[in-house]
Amino acid sequence: MARLTKSSFSTTLRHDVPASIVVFLVAVPLSLGIAMASGAPLAAGLIAAVVGGVVVGALGGSAVQVSGPAAGLSLVVADLVQTYGWRATCMITLLAGAVQLVLGVFRAARAALAVSPAVIHGMLAGVGVVIALSQLHVVLGGSPQRSALANLIELPGQLAELHGHKIAVGLLTIAVLAVWVRLPQRVRTVPAPLAALMAAALTAWIFGWDVTRVDLSGAFTAWTFPVLPQGDGHLIMAAVLLVALLAGVESLLCSVAVDGMHTGPRADLDRELTGQGVANMVTGALGGLPVAGVIVRSTANARAGARSRASTILHGVWVLVFAIGFGWTIQLIPMEALAALLVFIGVQMVNLGHIRKVHGHGEVPVYVVTMATVILLGLAEGVLAGLALAALMALRRLTWVTVRTRRRPDGRYHATISGSLTFLGVPRLTQELRAIPDRAAVDLELNIDFMDNAAFEAIHAWRLDHERLGGTVDIDELHDEWYAMAASGVRVYPAKTPSHGPDRSWLPWAYRRRRAARRPASHGPAAQDDCLLTEGAREFHRRTAPLVRPIFTELARGQQPTHLFITCADSRIVPSLITASGPGDLFTVRNIGNLVPRRDCEPHDDSMGAAIEYATQVLGVHTITVCGHSGCGAMAGLLSGGVMAGGLPAMRRWLRHGNHSLARFIETAGDRLGDDALDLLCRVNVQQQLDNLRTYRKVDDQVRAGRLKLVGLYFDIGEARVHVLPPVPSQLSVHA
Repeated sequence: MARLTKSSFSTTLRHDVPASIVVFLVAVPLSLGIAMASGAPLAAGLIAAVVGGVVVGALGGSAVQVSGPAAGLSLVVADLVQTYGWRATCMITLLAGAVQLVLGVFRAARAALAVSPAVIHGMLAGVGVVIALSQLHVVLGGSPQRSALANLIELPGQLAELHGHKIAVGLLTIAVLAVWVRLPQRVRTVPAPLAALMAAALTAWIFGWDVTRVDLSGAFTAWTFPVLPQGDGHLIMAAVLLVALLAGVESLLCSVAVDGMHTGPRADLDRELTGQGVANMVTGALGGLPVAGVIVRSTANARAGARSRASTILHGVWVLVFAIGFGWTIQLIPMEALAALLVFIGVQMVNLGHIRKVHGHGEVPVYVVTMATVILLGLAEGVLAGLALAALMALRRLTWVTVRTRRRPDGRYHATISGSLTFLGVPRLTQELRAIPDRAAVDLELNIDFMDNAAFEAIHAWRLDHERLGGTVDIDELHDEWYAMAASGVRVYPAKTPSHGPDRSWLPWAYRRRRAARRPASHGPAAQDDCLLTEGAREFHRRTAPLVRPIFTELARGQQPTHLFITCADSRIVPSLITASGPGDLFTVRNIGNLVPRRDCEPHDDSMGAAIEYATQVLGVHTITVCGHSGCGAMAGLLSGGVMAGGLPAMRRWLRHGNHSLARFIETAGDRLGDDALDLLCRVNVQQQLDNLRTYRKVDDQVRAGRLKLVGLYFDIGEARVHVLPPVPSQLSVHA
C-alpha cells in the first residue's frame, strides 16, 4: 500500500474531501430513487451507495469513477424482485459479483469493450423511457403497471383522477430540476436532485400537503441473509449472467469515458472489474442493489476536482454516516418527489448527444431497435436484439463490395473493386461487371483484402466470357495476389490480408499534415516549410530507414543504375513513383521542360552533356528515357513565344533549347491547333529531345550498335497514367 505522504494528505484535504461531499449530495437522492424504481427497499439503494463507494473505491482500477446503484439495472432488478422476491434477488446479485470477480481475475475486461456503444446507449434510453412512464403514475398519485405498454395505456385514466397535492409536489420537483441548471454557479454548488427534494419536502411540510412519505423504519435492523432463488436453474443462471454482464459492461465503458475527464492515472479495467465483483458480492450479502460504475456521479466527482480514489471512498463513508445518524430526515421526502426525480432522470437518459454520435457512424438502427425492444419486451430482449442487429450491420460492412467503372478517353474501361470479396457480394459484383460492353478493353484493379471461392469464380467466369467475346482484361492486384493464386491453383489461406496503411512516403505534405495545417502557425511560411522537411527526415529515420537500411548498405559500395532518366523539374513528377523503381535504379537529371540541349548549341550547356557522358561512358546505362508531362509550364512559355517568361531572363535564354520542339510542333500540328495544343507540344517535345540526344556522338554510336535504347514517356497528371510515346524517324544528321 502506498505511504500517505504530507503532499498526498494535503491533496486529499484540498481536492478529494470537497469532491466527496458533492458526490455524496448527488448520490443520496439518486440511490433512493433507483431503489424505488427497482421495487426494492429504499435502504437497499443507500447500502449499494456505501458499498460502491468504499469497496470499489478501495479495490477498483479507476481513480475517479464512482460506483453505486445504476438506473440502467433497475428494470432487471424490478423483474427479479417480482419473479423471485427480494432476498433471492440479493443472492443473484452476490452470484453475479462472483462471476465478475472470475472474469476480472482471468483478465477478460477488454472483451466487454467489444459491445457496440449504440447498444448501450439504446438500452439506457429504453430504460429511461420505461422508468419515466412507470414513475409518472406515482407522480399522478397512482401505481405503476407491470410493463411500459400497460403504463402508457393506463395513463389517460390516471390523468382523469388527478390528486392535487401529489401532483403539485411532483411538478414542483421537476420545475426545480429544470430551472436549477440556469441559475448562477454559486447557487448550483448544491446539486440539483438534492435541491429539488429539499424544496419538495419543505413545501409539503409547510403547507401540510397530503403526500406519501418515505418510510425507512426498521430498514437497517431487519437484515437477513440472502436465500437461493427457487425455479428453473437455467433461468436463474441466465439472470446471474445478465446482471454480471450488464453491470460489468456499464462499469467498464464508464471507466473509459471518465478517463477523458481527468489527467490522473488511466483505469486498470481488469482491476476495476475485479473490484466491481467484490462489491456486488458484498452488497448482495448485505441486502443492497447491484453496483456498477455510474456516469452521473463519476462526472460530478471529476468536475468537483477529485484527484484520487479517496474521494470515492469518502463519499461512501458520508452516505453511511448520513444513513445511520440522519436517516430520519429522509422520511420527510415525499414519494411523489422521488418519483418526479426518476421521471426527470428517465427523460435525460434519452440523450440526443448519443443519437448524434451513433448517427455519424450509421448505427441509428441499432440504437432505435435496442430502445424499442427494451420498452416493448424487456431489457434482456432489447440487448440481444441490439447485439444481433449490430453484428449483422458489421457483417454487412465487412462484406460490402464497392465497384466503380468508368470509360477513359482512349476507350478503355477502368474498373476498381474494393472491399472483402465474399459470396455475399457476388450478385452486386456480377451485375456491375456485366454492364461493361462486350469487346471492350478493361483494366480491372482489385483493391481487396480477401477473396473467397465464390467471388473468384464470379470474376474468373466473367473474364473468360469477356475475352471469348473479343474483349481484353488486364488485372492488377494492389495487395496480396488473391486472384492470381486462385487462378494458378495455389492454396489460398482464409485469413485476411493485414491492413498495411498506405506508404506515407509518397503522399504530399499537404495531405499528411492536413491537421497540423489547421492549427494556427507560430512562425512564418518559411519556418513551417523547414519544419516539414525536418519532420519528414525524422519520419524517414523512424519508419523507413530501418526497412531500407540493408539496401543502402549494399548500395554504399557504388551505384549501377540501368537507366538515365531525364525529366522536368515540375514538383508533381516523382520518377521513382511513376516507374515503380527504387534506390539505385535511375540516374536522374531534371530541368525546366525536360530539355536536352544539342551538342555545341548556343547558349552552351555542359550540365546535360556531363550527365550524358557519365551515364553512358562510366555507368554504362542501357536506356535513356525522356519523360514529359501534361500541362508543362515550360512548354506553355514556349507556345506563348516567350511572353509568359517576360520577367525571367534566364528562363527566356533556357527556352531557346526548345525552339526545335516548337518548329516540329508547328509542322506536326498544321492547322489542327486547338485546346489540346499544349499537351500536343509536350508530347512532341519529348520526341524532339530523343533526337537531340543523338547529336552526342557516343550516344548515337551506342544506339546504332544496339547497346543503348532511347525511350519517350509522357505522364498525364490528371489521369495519373504513363504513356509510352511511339518512336519517330530521326531528322538529324548526327555526325555533321
